[in-house]
Amino acid sequence: MEVRRITINIAGRVYPLNVPAAEEETLRKVGKQIENMIKDFEQNFDVRDKQDALAMCALKLGTNAEVVSLNYEKNINSTNERLVQINQTLNEIGK
Repeated sequence: MEVRRITINIAGRVYPLNVPAAEEETLRKVGKQIENMIKDFEQNFDVRDKQDALAMCALKLGTNAEVVSLNYEKNINSTNERLVQINQTLNEIGK
């Protein structure tokens, strides 16, 4: 697995990272999204400093991740229920 050394700039600070080559594009994209979120928070809310903007980004990203996780869990449960129903129907047909 190839590892690359990249730098990501977030809130005016540079973060050097060693990342698998396959993850480089994703990390750059996420870094850019965080930068855009910081700008949005600074423009639209009473943000005193970069730390406040970063905290708001963390809350928003954490909330988004939790919503995705809950939706995934609901989809898994729904799919399992449908599979049980299909299995029962097939068992009845096979009798």
